[in-house]
Amino acid sequence: MHPVVDKSWPRLIQGGMGVAISNWRLARAVSLAGGLGVVSGTGIDTVLVRRLQDGDEDGHIRRALAESPWPVLARDITARYFRPGGRGAGEPYVRLPTWNAGVRSPRAALAMMGGFVECWLAKRGHAGRIGVNLLTKAPLPNLPVLYGAMSAGIDVVLMGAGIPREVPEALDRMADHQAAALRGEGVGGTRFDITFDPEWNGPAQAGPLQRPPFFPVIGAHSLALLMDRKTPGGVEGFVVETAQSGGHSAPPRGAKHLNPDGEPIYGPRDEVDWQVMRDLGKPFYIAGGYGSRRGLAEALARGAQGVQVGTLFAYCEESGMAPPLRERVLAAVRTGPVNVRTDPDASPTGFPFKVVGVEGTLSEPAIYAARPRRCDLGYLREAYTDSKGRLRFRCAAEPVQGYVAKGGRAEDTVGRKCLCNGLMATAGFAQRIQNGDVEPPILTSGDAIHETRNLMAPGHTAYTARDVVQYLLAGSGAGV
Repeated sequence: MHPVVDKSWPRLIQGGMGVAISNWRLARAVSLAGGLGVVSGTGIDTVLVRRLQDGDEDGHIRRALAESPWPVLARDITARYFRPGGRGAGEPYVRLPTWNAGVRSPRAALAMMGGFVECWLAKRGHAGRIGVNLLTKAPLPNLPVLYGAMSAGIDVVLMGAGIPREVPEALDRMADHQAAALRGEGVGGTRFDITFDPEWNGPAQAGPLQRPPFFPVIGAHSLALLMDRKTPGGVEGFVVETAQSGGHSAPPRGAKHLNPDGEPIYGPRDEVDWQVMRDLGKPFYIAGGYGSRRGLAEALARGAQGVQVGTLFAYCEESGMAPPLRERVLAAVRTGPVNVRTDPDASPTGFPFKVVGVEGTLSEPAIYAARPRRCDLGYLREAYTDSKGRLRFRCAAEPVQGYVAKGGRAEDTVGRKCLCNGLMATAGFAQRIQNGDVEPPILTSGDAIHETRNLMAPGHTAYTARDVVQYLLAGSGAGV
């Protein structure tokens, strides 16, 4: 069977980088340039309320809230969180209530509205396609974020860092405004239901919503086979992500081995059989190390629809990365090599996570050691069952004593970093903590970070999303 190359899909998908790096401005810019723009839905409830607390200077967030299908909820969120002129000097962000599974969490409404606002802003004023990206490893907010995104007319859903087999059926149900559920998995065989009912926020909207195509982000052809054959509701395509991608990567298959730098070693079992991908007969994109003209040509030769590119877009002007951090990395790229390390311990999830070595960030041992351990956002917590059979959550980046008291092993906390707070800080939403300090950032990148040199014209220190699209497609004959 030949691969399906659907001319309605572009050759380039922008990576769905969280937290808020793939914001609505970046996704919109990529779509306007002819690619598929993608917004990150990870942590979008916190991003929404922090933007409002920072004053929403240009009014975009309040404008999108006013366009939502939930006017009462929009007014309540605005009244509760909006600070004209922003927060006062030294004032911390308001902390949101903790997420819970299987119950009507007060954060579900914020997650739903966050998904709507980000996607509505990304889609306004043009006919290009916009996708939303979520993490299976951060499951509790996913259903309300997806419903909010669907209410804004999102065009495709992408989800990785796990096996999201139940998502297509949930999309089918939410398109008809019906309650949906996902099956959560924790440690020690813990299983739990994650539910969301659109009617929690008022009567159903008039008429069904568009059910967007679903593209799982996978790291192995065997997972593509599983998703294709045993996913209720079906999948419409795939993103195949290699270990060279930024952010979370699938761990190597088989026994764990590290190279002299302490990075996980990937072997033959982790290689993708491209013939299997072609034989599935569905469009697929390749991500991780393909963010170059040569990479795009190689992907097309393997039968791919195109490539997903994250790193080059992460450092462009429209990305949500705090400008001082972006400028610092690009300056380092121009003058010499930048260290990107696949850290097997950084993420509380246990998945390898790529960390860029940048002064003043959690990549520095002294910065990491000086930060008091805490877990006050909780997106990457793991579920467990306590001695009384109750569902509980813990995080390997929380205080060690607390983690051990919850049944965790002290050795599992070594080197774990608070990615939730670190990535919020990278996007400019650093929380102030009790001693007057702010949460330090953490930067992630794929191995293609040095390709950014080719995007900066002589005498220039920055580039745009359109520059990325034009650079990658120039001379490839691929079109958009």
